[in-house]
Amino acid sequence: MNRKNIGRVVLTALPFLLALATDLILFATRRDRLPAQLASHFVGNGRADDYAGQTSYVVVTTVVLVGCGVLLALMAGLGKFYGSASRAMVGCGYALAGFLGYLMAAVMLINVDAVEDARGRGQDVSFPLWHLAVAVGVAAVGFGLGFLVAALVPAIEPDGGGGAEGERKRIALRPGEVAGWARGAGSWWLSLIALLTFGTGVALLFTATWPVAVPALVLGVLIASFARPYVTVDRRGITVSGLLPWPRVRVSLDRIEGATSRDISPLTEYGGWGYRIRPGRTGVMIRSGEGIVARLANGRDFAVTVDDSATGAALLNTLIDQRRTEQ
Repeated sequence: MNRKNIGRVVLTALPFLLALATDLILFATRRDRLPAQLASHFVGNGRADDYAGQTSYVVVTTVVLVGCGVLLALMAGLGKFYGSASRAMVGCGYALAGFLGYLMAAVMLINVDAVEDARGRGQDVSFPLWHLAVAVGVAAVGFGLGFLVAALVPAIEPDGGGGAEGERKRIALRPGEVAGWARGAGSWWLSLIALLTFGTGVALLFTATWPVAVPALVLGVLIASFARPYVTVDRRGITVSGLLPWPRVRVSLDRIEGATSRDISPLTEYGGWGYRIRPGRTGVMIRSGEGIVARLANGRDFAVTVDDSATGAALLNTLIDQRRTEQ
């Protein structure tokens, strides 16, 4: 990790430490005025329906802020965030720290001077929903502040080795020969998520009303249909599709300049899994490992993680050459 990355890690972790210190100071200065059991969970109308001890509040606040801070700092240090994306990454850290820090402080402050019942639980404590609006506002201000502060650290520029600029291999095809390539790109965790989501929908059918259950059922079916996607390379370009006609992602051949195969880290390069949009790149990230990276005519990259990606990328380059010859 170079000095630029270290600076970016420090800047990303700093707001979480400041938020934690602020929350703990507020708690320490008001501890004697708090009930033994703080109202900690609230229903839609803002009324409390669960409680937590003072020690639990401190532990949860510390774990949430430190955990999120460590995660964002690792992403900032190990991820490939270039140019304005690196500043946006720091800004996201400040936004999340502000959002969580405010909510944790608000939950504690609304319990100040609350009357205790026989079990030490704070009574008549409510969480006004305007606190959520304020938290979003704090997050917006935090993002702007973090984006500006990130300018203190020079942005890391790409070295050219992370896109589709490597060796572009070909597959030999005779004149007039037609070829295609397809591979499954499934992942066990997508199937598990689909099963859990659909199961939640079924459970909600019996425990709640159908308007609540239907979204979970539909989402479960959509995830299941894309749990075993197929990546196809042919004269149409690259197509990523599931069992159903939709959702489907296609990049036409005439938009592609060339393709390579390389290992891809979805978390550090794309910020997670699924269909990802990042500055200068988009992709379908099903898992970590090898994948096809296509350089598009507009300078952006499109990537998809799939086995035997070297064959798919080579065929794609051959089809691009054929298209150019035919023009």
